[in-house]
Amino acid sequence: MALWWLGPLIGVPAFILGVWFLAGIKVVLEYERIVVFRLGRYKRTMGPGIVYVLPVIESARKVDLRIITQDIPRQEVMTRDNIPVLANTVVYFKVERPEDAVIKIENYVYAVRQYTQAALRDTMGTMELDQVLIERDKIAQDIREIVDKETSEWGIDIKGIKIQEIELPAEMKRAFAMQAEAEREKRAAIIKSEGELQAAQNLASAAKLLATEQGAIQLRTLQTIRDIAQDPSEKIVIFMPNDITEVAKKVVGKK
Repeated sequence: MALWWLGPLIGVPAFILGVWFLAGIKVVLEYERIVVFRLGRYKRTMGPGIVYVLPVIESARKVDLRIITQDIPRQEVMTRDNIPVLANTVVYFKVERPEDAVIKIENYVYAVRQYTQAALRDTMGTMELDQVLIERDKIAQDIREIVDKETSEWGIDIKGIKIQEIELPAEMKRAFAMQAEAEREKRAAIIKSEGELQAAQNLASAAKLLATEQGAIQLRTLQTIRDIAQDPSEKIVIFMPNDITEVAKKVVGKK
């Protein structure tokens, strides 16, 4: 009975030790990894599953291995022919080496975003406006290669870059609209002139045929008279050629 006080004396440290031990148990999800530092130095990378980090002695930082989507804010870019355009870009990347992403760069998400913005300005700045509008996929590929090369040292893999939108200034939009309208008018004029040329060629061929065939002009005159005479309300005065009678006789004779 004299040793009753030993129970609390042993129990309190045991309880504290148990709490200290349990505090080091961590659950790492399938798409996460934990980078562990012991007394400030990198020790190991663990996960997924249940892992243990020594409290006080070790510290840990979780890193997400899923593909991260970053919307690059719309920015104004000057093309080589000094035309300002607004470009909106999205970059897709993921962490391949968690320890490098934690140790070698303070904020890899922010850094990737800044590198993408700089690469976008540099790439589009070497191209004229027509190239920027036509070669959007090529621009995105060039930016991806530049950013991937710069960020690979941090354990980052750039999966893709998409240029969602390229917006022109209002005056350039009006200029392009006027140019498109002029192109439509030009095509319409060409089609009309081609039709008139074809019609003129047909008329020339018909006139040549009428001139070579004996009585063709007179027969055409008779056909015109017949077409006009179908409307009884019209009064028509026609000066007949002298040889029209002979032509009519030939036509009747053929029938």
